[in-house]
Amino acid sequence: MQVHFGVGLLQAEWRKAVACVGTFDGVHLGHQVVVKEAMRLADAEELPCILVTFDRHPAAILAPEKCPKALAGLQENLEVFDKLGIAAAVVLPFDAELSRMSAERFLREILIGAVKSSSIVVGHDFAMGNGREGTTDWLSARIPSTVVPPFEVDGRRVSSSLIRQAVSSGNLDEANRFLGRCFSLSGLVVGGQKLGRKLGYPTANLARSFDQVVPEIGIYAGWVTSPRGRHMSSISVGVRPAVGGGDRTIEAYLLDYPGESLYGMAIKIEFAKRLRNEQNFASLEDLTRQIAADVEETRIVLRNHPFSTS
Repeated sequence: MQVHFGVGLLQAEWRKAVACVGTFDGVHLGHQVVVKEAMRLADAEELPCILVTFDRHPAAILAPEKCPKALAGLQENLEVFDKLGIAAAVVLPFDAELSRMSAERFLREILIGAVKSSSIVVGHDFAMGNGREGTTDWLSARIPSTVVPPFEVDGRRVSSSLIRQAVSSGNLDEANRFLGRCFSLSGLVVGGQKLGRKLGYPTANLARSFDQVVPEIGIYAGWVTSPRGRHMSSISVGVRPAVGGGDRTIEAYLLDYPGESLYGMAIKIEFAKRLRNEQNFASLEDLTRQIAADVEETRIVLRNHPFSTS
């Protein structure tokens, strides 16, 4: 997939395109329906489908104190768009200048002028421009537009806010069902207290680089993907009360891993299922026995998990 950051260097040689526009935080199943509809219409008209999105949630500029934590980073969102089959994406930096741009100017200069949109596909709750003046009705009166209705799973409307709530409460079954994949955190591996190594279960400690929602404190089964491959993992989100507590950490023990160092490498941790609460233990021996039990439960949970081959 071609990715253009901003429209300053975009010199589109196509004469027309179907544009799919939105914030798409997390690219959940509802977002995917919007994207697939845009691709379907583009294919029917033999036109390119161009996805237009932003580098951050608009609230990060408009109302920082109310800005929700991200479900996924820009890189992960772009990876999902690529898997869906989008050929080109335009990522707009949502800054103070863009936040003040009128809907009329955004449509004229960016969507029609730069992207060459002849029609637009958006979700039911879409609005653009200063003060969200460019509603779906406003847009439909100015350019051929398709407004995709809400998408439901089990009678519930899929939304980023619903998934954030599920993740933060540790309900990964629900969050993953609405995402259509495992929720994940990405970052770099950094050094820790090395207690896991002493207990025979060395862990990769994650240092994140942006403000993302984090699962509730507890023990999880999932996978870690690194430059060395994808491995089943027992994951801890917590403060480690058994060894005195401290700041929240996110660390993963990789099952069947050969042991090469991951320090400094970029990894992705996928959360498949919550296993239990974080606990305090009377001794390190008790902690070690529980970790061993967590590892075996992780194998059982992941062996036939629906996202085991993601």
